[in-house]
Amino acid sequence: MMPGTDLDLGPVAVVIPCYRCARSIAAVVQEIPLDIGSIICVNDCSDDDLGEVLSQLAREDRRITVLTHQTNRGVGGATMTGYRHAMERGARVIVKIDSDGQMNPAFIGSFAAPIIGGEADYVKGNRFFDIDRVRKMPAVRLIGNAGLTFFSRFSSGYWEISDPTNGYTAISADVLSLLPLEKIHSRYFFESDILFRLYSFGAVVVEQPLETRYGDETSNLSVSHAFVTFPFLHMRNFWKRVFYSYILRNFDVASINLIGGILLFCFGMFFGITEWIQAARTGTPATAGTVMLSVTPLLIGFQLLLSFLHHDIARMPRTPIHTRIARYKVLISQS
Repeated sequence: MMPGTDLDLGPVAVVIPCYRCARSIAAVVQEIPLDIGSIICVNDCSDDDLGEVLSQLAREDRRITVLTHQTNRGVGGATMTGYRHAMERGARVIVKIDSDGQMNPAFIGSFAAPIIGGEADYVKGNRFFDIDRVRKMPAVRLIGNAGLTFFSRFSSGYWEISDPTNGYTAISADVLSLLPLEKIHSRYFFESDILFRLYSFGAVVVEQPLETRYGDETSNLSVSHAFVTFPFLHMRNFWKRVFYSYILRNFDVASINLIGGILLFCFGMFFGITEWIQAARTGTPATAGTVMLSVTPLLIGFQLLLSFLHHDIARMPRTPIHTRIARYKVLISQS
């Protein structure tokens, strides 16, 4: 796999949220290809000497802009700050990488290429394309990612995404302008939150294979906190996505399957549990008719929910929207 492309990367901006990375940020910036038009480093109120390091880097490289938060807003908040500034500067594609050195900046061109070529609206890194490299990943990352991948697919609607928590991303500025940046989660959940919001606009998301370099860096993410909060946040986004996509905007066969499936499944479950408790209290076995009255709606409801899931998987966006947005802007400017 060869990183980089022959495309003009001048309209590409790189956003780097920075926190406690004074030792690694210089190496990251120095590896960014020289034809990248803009580098935006966001100091998220870091408590080390990061400010001095970034100031020195900005003096050495005119492409670098340093933005500083007076209070810590989290990696999501820092990324949103960088996104806003990149759009203000007229970037066409915005690539986000981390500051710890795990993400190879040589792949920036490969991430921007599908967007510049009109093939995608959003590109995410995929660390799991090569089994040999996967074996080198820390076990806790593999286990955690397996669970988060399912929840992210479930909540976002992008069922083909294999590495939803990967922070190496690229996004079209036209698509980014549609997102409510102030509503996106400000901490580590922001990557999954962006996927959920991109689906609501029908944006096309593709994955880009990449190599990840693991050293002695430590993550600021609390695994226990993520284990407790992320499932709740994913369920919240799932129900919001279902309401927007299948009730508010487009009521169709999938909507009927979902509603009917939930009602029948819940009725069968509730009726069965109620009758089981009643039988346990009286010592009288339930009749065959009672059992069938519980099992039949339970099975039918389950089948309807599986049918809904099939519809949901098949409904993934396939046509990039940023090309249509660009054409619309041209028509507006000419009218």
